[in-house]
Amino acid sequence: MQHVLEPQNGRAWVESPYLRSLIAGGLAGTTVDLTLFPLDTLKTRLQSTAGFTSSGGFTGIYRGVGSALIGSAPGAALFFITYDTLKRHLTPTTVTIARNVEGKAYVETGHGDKRGREAGVHMLAASAGEVAACAVRVPTEVVKQRAQASQHPSSLSSLTYILNQRHTHGFVHVWRELYRGWSITIIREVPFTVIQFPLWEALKRWRIHQTGRKEVSGLEGGLLGSVAGAVAAGITTPLDVLKTRMMLAKEKQPMFTMLRDILRQSGPRAFFAGIGPRIGWISAGGAIFLGSYQWASNVLGGVEEA
Repeated sequence: MQHVLEPQNGRAWVESPYLRSLIAGGLAGTTVDLTLFPLDTLKTRLQSTAGFTSSGGFTGIYRGVGSALIGSAPGAALFFITYDTLKRHLTPTTVTIARNVEGKAYVETGHGDKRGREAGVHMLAASAGEVAACAVRVPTEVVKQRAQASQHPSSLSSLTYILNQRHTHGFVHVWRELYRGWSITIIREVPFTVIQFPLWEALKRWRIHQTGRKEVSGLEGGLLGSVAGAVAAGITTPLDVLKTRMMLAKEKQPMFTMLRDILRQSGPRAFFAGIGPRIGWISAGGAIFLGSYQWASNVLGGVEEA
């Protein structure tokens, strides 16, 4: 393995860091959504007001995959290009030579007294990335989850049903239906990313300090992403339940009305419905999503995989 202080022989396939973020993010989003779609379907059905069996049970677990296939790449690409752009512009870029636990020298950006600022930058960048990604993710989720819950036989049927409402309710209604749950999705995703990404970045920094390499490998990025995703998933499960109920409701309801209805009808335990599949899905998803992103980013940037 080439030492980080030696001349770099690897040449970047894609010179622009912004284009690398776009390509790697799109690849990561498509990979994780297609791989873990069955678990996502089971989680949605567990959280549905109709019940797990009535929503389809274990049958047709790839129902709604079409919308996920179309929306995954642009949504993830939007997230990462926003996240990485803000991170590059706002994170301290002073380069220093540090030594790992074995005494080997490696390149480190930033300073120890800037860790708090870096964590804040990661939170801000991740939050902005989620807001950008939700422009694609929310309509995709609405269409996908209605198919997953067996309200429609496919993503196309679900989308067609929503679009056809323009004849009776107008285009504004269609827009509101496609973006139903926008507010609660943002409320769920921002806390999730505020937990996941600073934790992932901190774990990567710890691993770089251990190895003295320029960057973590795709496998390491995936394992660390799994840990960060599991922690964030468990903490934000109640918000995910609320978001799912709002998207599946036959009539649009205010967030606090839905919250009150869930508490009255099912009690506080309902907010942890599907927590097992959610943690399992996002833990595995964190490994695949962040691991494939790290691997693609390394390859495109000419960084040697350990």
